[in-house]
Amino acid sequence: MNYAEIKYCDIANGTGVRTTLFVSGCRHRCRNCFNEAAWSFDAGKPFSAEVEDELIESLRPAYITGLSVLGGEPMEPENQRALVAFLERIHAEFPTKSIWMYTGFTWEELHEPSNRSCTEATTRILETLDVLVDGRFVQELYDISLRFRGSSNQRLIDVPKTLAAGEAMPWRDDPVFESHSMGG
Repeated sequence: MNYAEIKYCDIANGTGVRTTLFVSGCRHRCRNCFNEAAWSFDAGKPFSAEVEDELIESLRPAYITGLSVLGGEPMEPENQRALVAFLERIHAEFPTKSIWMYTGFTWEELHEPSNRSCTEATTRILETLDVLVDGRFVQELYDISLRFRGSSNQRLIDVPKTLAAGEAMPWRDDPVFESHSMGG
């Protein structure tokens, strides 16, 4: 797997101050995607053991809230296989830091065996996440007022609550946001 970019001290892709990894490779090709440069699986640099270790070190300071993973598309099968052990490592080493992931696949697609996004690594990855921002970016539904997402079809899913409930449960962190969190 390659990665297109790493941002340290990012405040745009989840709550608090975060380390953000942008993986390379996406087959969705959403119109007006903010990161078209990461569509190619060959974009950027190799995601090596040294890069993993640098990301781990970047998470150690107390002021870092967690890790966000975007793309490209982290849930493309080849990216899942490269990310699963890394995300499990972060989840184990930093149990109080949150892990957010952005994917163009919906929660339901990630569980649909006939969908390319449903691999042997999918459940393991989901078990490491705190928040999943799901759904493709849709230009016609673009809304600058939405928190942590670009179009109103995208959902912020509380993954632990969703896994316990067996259905997509909204992530919430404030009353204003709650009315918009699941498209409402």
